[in-house]
Amino acid sequence: MELMKFYRTVLESIIEGVIIVDSDARILYINKMAVRLLNLKDGFLGKHVVEVIPNTRLHIVVRTGIPEVDEVQNVGDNIIITSRMPLKDENDNVVGAVAVFRDITSMRKLAEEITNLHQIEARLKAIIDSTYDAISVADENGNVVLVNKAYTKITGLKPEDVIGKPATVDIAEGESIHMMISKTKKPIYNARLKVYPSKREVIVNALPLFVKGEFRGSVAVVHDVSEILNLTKELEAVKRYIRHIKAKYTFDDIIGQSEKMLIAKEQAKKVAKTPATVLLRGESGTGKELFAHAIHNASNRSDKPFVTVNCAAIPENMLEVELFGYVEDAFMGTKGEKVGLIEEADGGTLFLDEIGKMPLSLQAKIVRFIENGEFIPVGSNRIKKVNVRIIASTNMDLEQMLKRREFLSELYYRLNVFPIFIPPLRERKEDIDELANHFVKKISNQYRRNITKITDNAISYLKSYDWPGNVRELENVIGRAIINMSITENILDKRHFPTLFLENTNQTKYEGSLKSLVEDFERKVIEAALRENKGDRNLTAKKLGISLRTLYYKMEKYGLI
Repeated sequence: MELMKFYRTVLESIIEGVIIVDSDARILYINKMAVRLLNLKDGFLGKHVVEVIPNTRLHIVVRTGIPEVDEVQNVGDNIIITSRMPLKDENDNVVGAVAVFRDITSMRKLAEEITNLHQIEARLKAIIDSTYDAISVADENGNVVLVNKAYTKITGLKPEDVIGKPATVDIAEGESIHMMISKTKKPIYNARLKVYPSKREVIVNALPLFVKGEFRGSVAVVHDVSEILNLTKELEAVKRYIRHIKAKYTFDDIIGQSEKMLIAKEQAKKVAKTPATVLLRGESGTGKELFAHAIHNASNRSDKPFVTVNCAAIPENMLEVELFGYVEDAFMGTKGEKVGLIEEADGGTLFLDEIGKMPLSLQAKIVRFIENGEFIPVGSNRIKKVNVRIIASTNMDLEQMLKRREFLSELYYRLNVFPIFIPPLRERKEDIDELANHFVKKISNQYRRNITKITDNAISYLKSYDWPGNVRELENVIGRAIINMSITENILDKRHFPTLFLENTNQTKYEGSLKSLVEDFERKVIEAALRENKGDRNLTAKKLGISLRTLYYKMEKYGLI
């Protein structure tokens, strides 16, 4: 009786919600934190758990005996992560279940309340095993009394290999943290050790356990540093991959059978087999990047690097360094050497996206590079030579920029060797049917939905809009429409779409939520401002009274980049 009273005290003291039911799924116990999280009122004890918590699955765990770990569950306006574990007797019969609203930081307070780990180990096992961090608990003498499944995964040692033995049993290099705490009675943080038998490097945080002022042992949380190091290496590999990204699209990925689109694709296929410089022209969202990928993949450089440089996204003072690289002490006092993107693209293709935003000072250097394939890294006097094909793109009126002396004529004529004009979606609306069906299938798979078709009514509605954001906007709109669908629906219809063109109608009753209407209006304001300022994003951000970063975020959100 005294143990149960103390057990209740422990459970009422932790910052995790705990619910315990019996074999009939009737509530035996709910702690204060669970009552607060679930906003429960008195009178729940003895009731079937479904009567008190309609969206629970504890009764299913009781019936099946199968644990459910780290499940997402909605509780009012909040989302919690819960683990549900069956409670079994010595004959492996399910005698109940426990749900724990898991928070690893709560293990500290939970552990501090434990007085006799051996007596309550069986009941706490389900809770401790619900975390993916390795946990080991030792008594006041430094002998191991409890480990969880994650501990076995990291160390390779099973519970029977360590329980009841001194906490030095799992140490390959370093001193046992449990033994140190048994002597000092003080916490230890960020201790670096290696554990048997894998000799993995780990970081250990450990706390002494005091109950009513009496030292009763220690609890340690073990983090696998080797995994972190591997993730770091993978991240670096990903960074390198991004800089050397392979072109992933081919001409088969460019959707459209309209006359203008077929002409553009035919021109691109012809020039792909040559080393000629290509200038892709068209509005934002028409698919210029897809064409660049496809041209590279259809060329004899397809097995070589395809490197993309967004001339508008990289700050002006950094763009030259990114392109040409730098040498020791040449750039902001930085030592060492940075290889530029031009050199990384050697043998392959350099795609200069939004070339119209390249600073004039850098345009002259690009002209020299295109002429002979030579360049000089920032801060160096050594000439480097590479073999790189140039593909550039722009949505700006370069001819008007020439007249305003905002774009070098030398660069214009070297880029304009083979211009390809990609038509806006409003000039090839006959392609909307094929595009829409493609995006429905693609986005349905991404969102794990089962959308089987889009109705003719919806296609007609999409064709009635002029799509200033072009194909990218169409994809975004279809994505939002699928999100708006009920989980039970599998046919995309006109009613799922937001109002696309308020300014072109005389209707007084608008379709769609207030949020979608506001977003549509915001997008149209940004489009109008960009047109008014001839695509100048700095000036547009200034006129709209927002930061350039905010403008880029909203342009990406609405498919305007």
